Amino acid sequence: MYIKTAGLVLREVEINEADKLIDILTRDRGLVTAKARGVRRSRSPIKSACQLLAYSEFNLFEYREKLTVQEAEPIEQFRELRDELELFALGSYLAQTVSVVAQEDAPNPELVSLILNALYALAKLRKPQLLVKAAYELRLARLAGFEPELEACPVCGAQTPDRFDLSLGAAVCADCHPEGNAGIRMPITPTVLDAMRYICWCDGKKLFSFRLDEEQLKMLSSVTEAYLMTQLEHSFSTLDFYKSLLQYGEIL
Repeated sequence: MYIKTAGLVLREVEINEADKLIDILTRDRGLVTAKARGVRRSRSPIKSACQLLAYSEFNLFEYREKLTVQEAEPIEQFRELRDELELFALGSYLAQTVSVVAQEDAPNPELVSLILNALYALAKLRKPQLLVKAAYELRLARLAGFEPELEACPVCGAQTPDRFDLSLGAAVCADCHPEGNAGIRMPITPTVLDAMRYICWCDGKKLFSFRLDEEQLKMLSSVTEAYLMTQLEHSFSTLDFYKSLLQYGEIL
């Protein structure tokens, strides 16, 4: 059976001198894995379409529940990301996180739109890296079923709580302690809380249309990163690599 679909390459694994397996996030089939034969050869006609972070149109052949790439044409390659190691590392982190959330045979168009819009914001709009990272992380957590409680402190009802409880997934006041909860709390300012509310509740097309100063953005990014790691119960090698690049840049 032949299948035509469009999707973003989230992962590539070399399996011999010429072939590799690729994980593709699609709107209509969820996450799929396909074998790309001969793709590692320099003259392969599907080489550019099957590389990491390429959004492409695929013609797949299914046989005995296994997929093989027959034809592939790139729709958007996000070349700008490949020109800067930091950007490519961040893009790889976004791909690795969404691959944990996405499921086979479970179409989730919102996931596809989220990561494509994030990559576009980095590559084309040149939005600040930490802004894109933070907005993506919190929105991904929400799409994964971990929408945080941000309207008010769940204990006292205050509208401007000053802590974020990672395990509870809620903004709380420093002096309030929900019964039976002893999770890690991170400080948040009113500005960061407003940004978190915006990220969770805004139209997806406007997700990256907000601004914060550098210090507030660092705080937001730390909170969203810690929250996503806590809820997914997962660490990411690509995030470690990205952060190592940032530290190296600061040293220079």
